[in-house]
Amino acid sequence: MEHGHLWFALAVLLALLEVWAIKRIIGSPTRAENKMMWIVFVVFVPVIGLIVWGVTGPKSRPEVSLSKEG
Repeated sequence: MEHGHLWFALAVLLALLEVWAIKRIIGSPTRAENKMMWIVFVVFVPVIGLIVWGVTGPKSRPEVSLSKEG
């Protein structure tokens, strides 16, 4: 595989991860100001932004309970 194809595949993967992260950020229960800060951080500092958001960022609430009790 040529290096050009590898970089293209990594760029596509990064773009998909950013779209997924932005959707999760928008769906989170946090304030709009915090959402915008995270979106700007993820978009303008992609790799580091995704890692930091994945570790410390806002989490969205699940719509459906994952437990069988409720």
